Amino acid sequence: MTTPLKKVLITITENEVAPRFDLTSEVLIATIDPEGRVVNERTMVLPSASQEDLCHLILAESVDAVICSGIEDEYYQYMKWKRIDVIDSVIGPYEEALGRYAAGTLRAGDIFFFPVMDGSVD
Repeated sequence: MTTPLKKVLITITENEVAPRFDLTSEVLIATIDPEGRVVNERTMVLPSASQEDLCHLILAESVDAVICSGIEDEYYQYMKWKRIDVIDSVIGPYEEALGRYAAGTLRAGDIFFFPVMDGSVD
């Protein structure tokens, strides 16, 4: 039996994982194949920042996992009840979070930043 594709939603702000689930107005939805390759991805701008609307979108899109930073316990528990994997407290570029999720190495609480190289020496 083959492993099914997984669909992941990442709350985003510019190039980062959004700091708060409840204020998210843009998301990335990606599909990951069994070998850990991203086979499809798209961004969506939401009409407004609403936790209820975001949860509805997650269910309507049949999302398997949500990657976010801060999330209220009520919504965290609701998604867990709906059997959606929630990887929270993630801070850093959303592309890095997606890559780590696809590789199976992303964990709740992961923080990753990359230093800016400006050529100056301290």
